[in-house]
Amino acid sequence: MSQLILAVILFVAMYVLLLVFSNHRWITVLVAAAVFVIVGILPLKNVLSAINWNVILMLAGTMVVVAFFIESQMPVLMSEKLLKIVPNVKWAVVMLSLFSGIISAFVDNVATVLMVAPVGLAVAKKLDTNPVPVIISIAVSSNLQGAATLVGDTTSILLGGYANMSFNDFFWFLGRPGIFFAVEVGALVTIPVLLILFRKETKKVEAEITAKVKDLMPTFLMLGVIVLLIVASQFPNKPELTNGFICCGLAIVGLIYEIIRNRSFKPALDALKTVDYKTLILLAGLFVVIAGVTEAGVIQKIADIFVKVGGSSTLLMYVLIVVVSVALSAFIDNIPYVATMLPVVQGIAISLNADPYLLYFGLLIGATLGGNITPVGASANIAGIGILQKEGYKVSTKDFMRIGVPFTLLAAAAGAIVNWIFWS
Repeated sequence: MSQLILAVILFVAMYVLLLVFSNHRWITVLVAAAVFVIVGILPLKNVLSAINWNVILMLAGTMVVVAFFIESQMPVLMSEKLLKIVPNVKWAVVMLSLFSGIISAFVDNVATVLMVAPVGLAVAKKLDTNPVPVIISIAVSSNLQGAATLVGDTTSILLGGYANMSFNDFFWFLGRPGIFFAVEVGALVTIPVLLILFRKETKKVEAEITAKVKDLMPTFLMLGVIVLLIVASQFPNKPELTNGFICCGLAIVGLIYEIIRNRSFKPALDALKTVDYKTLILLAGLFVVIAGVTEAGVIQKIADIFVKVGGSSTLLMYVLIVVVSVALSAFIDNIPYVATMLPVVQGIAISLNADPYLLYFGLLIGATLGGNITPVGASANIAGIGILQKEGYKVSTKDFMRIGVPFTLLAAAAGAIVNWIFWS
């Protein structure tokens, strides 16, 4: 049996187990990663380099900052202020989703979920409603708008580097609207989806401002994460672990501050205990598995199929790139996929005499939004589910896909159509 076939079998088996045993995803992924190494698909020496340590460090650091943020009672105050301006539960969910999407256009999706989810949890508790669909809506919204700007998602950074695009080029490029506007149209069409999904949540909101913030330092740390991540994104050729060091650095500042403020190590230790180590292990394992799949040539094989099936029609090729990217990103990490497909898409554009940016943007729209279909299709989804599980809530694949599928299909279709109108 060739390594390519074996890799596909192992990969499919892993995802079936992930969907079936949703409460033990980290164990499933860890075992799958070990098998990829044991059978020789991914050399042992490549394991550490396969893991995106920037994402892992960023996630771990932000978890600590978020722990202090929650303890300060600021999320409860924010939730109470939000509830003062919305008529009912369903509009509260819409506002939270849009809020997370706006932040995610400028800050990494995972960091966004970790920032906004505590507010969502506080809102759900205040209104005595199920927080599972609320947090899922926040996660898919943050994942959606990652492609809107150069700094919103790793895939955007990959495109910017490959096509030599600046931050402003995502808004207006070569005399035409950039991908930002296509993504925002996709975000707008998801509002009716949320309103339909939460149509029964018509409970009136009667909120009073009762929360008192204990300390503003955690809020400053959270704002520091947002501002420094945006500032760092403006510098090309920065160290690979920059974002991770920023988040971990601010987490260390928070730990030291709490130790000095309380004259005790207990608050710092309590914050470290809140770190969701299972989610970190799950992500690290997924990075290893995807590296194994890439090493076996599966992604390159997929790229070759594009060239064979697309033929000479620019429209057919564009639709194929968007649809397949959505489908594949539901199950595989979009970072190695986009990195592999960018040169392929450039070659396709040359052979069709088509505008390469039409296909580049189509690739990004499909690959970024596709992760919203399944619970493990994007790091933001994994982070959101991890928060819910830590609070004691079970999240089934059905729960997630009930929101993720219509959300993804409508947003991807709308974004792809707008992009075609601007760039065809």
